[in-house]
Amino acid sequence: MMALLFAVTIYAGEEEITLNTPTGDIHGRLMLPDSETPCPVVIIIAGSGPTDMNGNSIGAQMTNNSLLYLARELAANGIASVRYDKRGIGSSAAAATAEQDIRFEHYINDAALWADKLGGDARFNSVIIAGHSEGSLIGMVAAQQSKAVKGYISIAGCGSPAYEILERQLKSQPERIQQESAAICKELREGRTVEKVPFYLSSLYRASVQPYLISWFRYDPAVEIAKLDIPVLILQGDRDLQVGVEEAKKLQAAREDAAFYIIKDMNHVMKQCVTDDMKEQLKIYNDPDLPLKPELVTHIVEFVK
Repeated sequence: MMALLFAVTIYAGEEEITLNTPTGDIHGRLMLPDSETPCPVVIIIAGSGPTDMNGNSIGAQMTNNSLLYLARELAANGIASVRYDKRGIGSSAAAATAEQDIRFEHYINDAALWADKLGGDARFNSVIIAGHSEGSLIGMVAAQQSKAVKGYISIAGCGSPAYEILERQLKSQPERIQQESAAICKELREGRTVEKVPFYLSSLYRASVQPYLISWFRYDPAVEIAKLDIPVLILQGDRDLQVGVEEAKKLQAAREDAAFYIIKDMNHVMKQCVTDDMKEQLKIYNDPDLPLKPELVTHIVEFVK
């Protein structure tokens, strides 16, 4: 692993942390509880797309502060946390390489490096990784790479590999489009790029993103979670319209000794929700004042402690 250097500025219970890498800086926040004794620290990994360290979607201009609230709740319960903008996102935008050069392993390695560094910090007595949505898969592989990680938490994580998720998302499309997509995925799964992609599938399979998809498709969450030799907690909301309960059950089936909870009336952004209507859910996605579902915090705190 590459040599790293941390730059730290302390303010109001948080440390602004910068992870220096050869391809640019990755910025995050270390939130500390009011404690003078060593405490656990949780690394919070955000989901896919332009989701920042606070759980907000930059591209879609959605603000819910879900991961910021999680950090605050952990601190209130005597647990430190690190959350960070993944490379290419928000304050870490400069750390992104060209699209054709990015690989899923970049995100995995970054998370593992955070864990290694925090594991050597005397302020912490254990390191736990918590991955939300796509961050779940990133976290479970990173936890295999870093000996510092003593526990792993999946929140709204998929149990199916990415290519299967893509296939399901295209079920509403004409059969011809489904077949063309399946053929492209087959080539990518076998490590081969596809030169000719129909224009109506170019947003998914453009040439510059194919190397990333090849790297991503290698990982099956059910296989990866079974490799972990540390305690595991799996959390899933029953009102999650992005990741269904069946995905969490696949993870549980692969890791039968994991602590496992389906949280009633919790949606994908970990907040109270009593409807499956997407228009109504979007209001919650864009409400930064709503707190997290209390049961989520309870399960995480119990697991970490």
